[in-house]
Amino acid sequence: MLKGFKDFITRGNVVDLAVGVVIGAAFGALVKAFTDAFIDPLIKLVTGGKATSGEWRVNADVVFNYGSFINAVITFLLTAAVIYFVIVMPMNKYNEYRKRNDEEVVEKLSAEVQLLQDIRDELRRGNRA
Repeated sequence: MLKGFKDFITRGNVVDLAVGVVIGAAFGALVKAFTDAFIDPLIKLVTGGKATSGEWRVNADVVFNYGSFINAVITFLLTAAVIYFVIVMPMNKYNEYRKRNDEEVVEKLSAEVQLLQDIRDELRRGNRA
C-alpha cells in the first residue's frame, strides 16, 4: 500500500502539479499586490473616487463597489496573460519541437531498417547462388 502511494507521489505529473499550484498562488499574490498598489489608485484617479476601491453609493444602504470588480477583472486578465505567454506558448513550441524530432527519428530509423533488410536479402541471395 505504501509503495503504491510512493509511486503515485513521485510520478512526474503530481510533482509538476504541486509546483504549479505553489507558483500559481505566489503569482496570484504578486498580481493582487500590483493591482492594489498601482491599478486601484489609477481607478481612483480616473473616477475621482475617495474610497480605496471605488464605489458608487445610491443611498446609505446600497453601495456598488465597482473598484473591487475592476481590480478582479484586471487581476484575472494579467494572470491569464502571463500564464499563456510564459507557460502555454513555450510548452506548445516545445511539444511541436519534440514531435518534429520524434518524427525525424522514426523516419531515420525506418530508412536504416529498410537498408538492413536490403542487405539481409542480398546476403540470402548471395548464399543461394
